[in-house]
Amino acid sequence: MRTLEPTISPADVPVTAPRTGAALLEGMRRQRTARPRGAVTWPAPSADPTAGPRPLLLLPTPTGTPFTFGYAAVLLGTSLFAEYADPSLVHSLYQHSSTDVAHLVRAPVPVLMASALWIAGGLTSSYALVFLLVLTALERRTGGMCTAAVFLLGHVLATLATEIPVGLTVLAGGLPDSSLHRLDYGISFGVAASLGALTGLLGPWPRWTVLVVSGAVVLHDLAAFADPLSDWGHLLALAVGIAIRPAVRRRARDRSLRGGGRVGAVAAPAVRRQDPGGVHT
Repeated sequence: MRTLEPTISPADVPVTAPRTGAALLEGMRRQRTARPRGAVTWPAPSADPTAGPRPLLLLPTPTGTPFTFGYAAVLLGTSLFAEYADPSLVHSLYQHSSTDVAHLVRAPVPVLMASALWIAGGLTSSYALVFLLVLTALERRTGGMCTAAVFLLGHVLATLATEIPVGLTVLAGGLPDSSLHRLDYGISFGVAASLGALTGLLGPWPRWTVLVVSGAVVLHDLAAFADPLSDWGHLLALAVGIAIRPAVRRRARDRSLRGGGRVGAVAAPAVRRQDPGGVHT
């Protein structure tokens, strides 16, 4: 029977010192790793020393979320004004900020901007808390410009989608002329659109939980028929946010690759580079 003698590669021979003959420690270069094409690595929250403790990431900060922080400061000021100013003056400002058909026909851009400066119900409204949490989370992942665009898109489209049919119905004689003048202001449409867009950046369970809960609230309000025009606007704004989720995800991915993201999902696992003729590791 033929006997095979084991062969020893020169790389396996222990390296010794020239004079003493003592074995030297083997040096091996650290293997380089590479991410697969298309994988997104989200920076861990602790990687940013300026981000602060994790619970504080839920609230806006001047440096981390400047758009949400500045907008929240404006809403705080207008809400305090509405609380303590003369009621007749406040009601007059509400009327001039209303996005009803009459104001939209005369000055659409100013009235759309002015209507987003007030919180219907003041600081005690549920939309005030949802505004802080949702816009903060969205801005930390996508940046201030994208968050502002999402909010404005939902605010404008939902407003037009609910007020234009009213104007057309009045022209057709189906509604009285008084329907052209109504109080319609607040941030709720923009918040609903931001919430729908944010679900595109969540995992499956949080995403479906948020969608089911928010959808149930909107449908309950529609069934109550207390303010159907605004309730339909909330549903439309939520649908607008859901429709633009692919664009929001691309923005979040690009921002993460540039190192601009602060909070996100778990980093994608790295794949070791294969040596020619080697084994997958």
